[in-house]
Amino acid sequence: MRIFGTMAVPGDKSISHRALMLCGIAEGISEVSDFLASEDCLATLAAMRALGVRIEQPSDSRVLIHGVGLHGLRDAGRVLDMGNAGTAMRLFTGLLAAQKFDSRLVGDASLMKRPMERVAKPLREMGADVRTLNGTPPVEIGGGHRLHGIDYRMPMSSAQVKSAILLAALYADAATTISAPAISRDHSERMLKSCGVRVDTEGLRTILHPPQRLLSQILTVPGDFSSAAFFIVAGCLAAPPQGLLISGVGMNPTRTGLLDILRSMGAEIETLNARESGAEPVADLRIRASSVGICRSELMAMMGTWISGSAAKS
Repeated sequence: MRIFGTMAVPGDKSISHRALMLCGIAEGISEVSDFLASEDCLATLAAMRALGVRIEQPSDSRVLIHGVGLHGLRDAGRVLDMGNAGTAMRLFTGLLAAQKFDSRLVGDASLMKRPMERVAKPLREMGADVRTLNGTPPVEIGGGHRLHGIDYRMPMSSAQVKSAILLAALYADAATTISAPAISRDHSERMLKSCGVRVDTEGLRTILHPPQRLLSQILTVPGDFSSAAFFIVAGCLAAPPQGLLISGVGMNPTRTGLLDILRSMGAEIETLNARESGAEPVADLRIRASSVGICRSELMAMMGTWISGSAAKS
């Protein structure tokens, strides 16, 4: 079998979630292309609409977000259903912790069993009123609480927990510092910077300085590297001399360790047309079958290890 030609992969889910939230509290109209219209991201879209943000969707993959400003969200007047989206529930807990109104977050049967105290604990340290049911949803958030900047040391690395704290920190009375024991994905930090927020990174420490406002965006969501990974490996095994070209892949260095591993095994992977979108690095990847003959069993074992490690950092 031969795999060749040019292809693109769906937009990154993590970035699609964050684009809806941050553009929703920015000032002005943001245009987001290659948005991932998955059930998880559509749950975030529905929640932002319920909170008073006008979002147009001219096509499945393009959204126009009419930002309401940092203090423009309003009471949804109903329970916010996150479906199966754990990212949405954790990030909304941070965003809603600083609002003037009460909120209640629920999800499907699976999500209602997932742990939420890792997010709730640091938010309570900031002064938020966040309650869980024995550590799991529903998440009850009391409105009208003034948040304070804190210096929080995460017991374990989690991009979702870090992002929830950063969203709450937008409303704090002073800078918030987050220290992590290991690297995790930094999509929130990058998009916050692109929205004009001062976010300093010093090794494993992230410091957010509360802004006066967020800037609207025109951005294209990068192709999801995790989705591209399977085609990258397939190309290493079965691409003809002209190779397989995957366009517009997100090249965030917290996500692309697979490329280093494959190249160390002798894979021929070329990075082309490097660029940025919303502070995220993006490139096209040309993959050719390895001239040194990568062992298929080694590749499959390596893919399993990489996928498990990638999930742990999400």
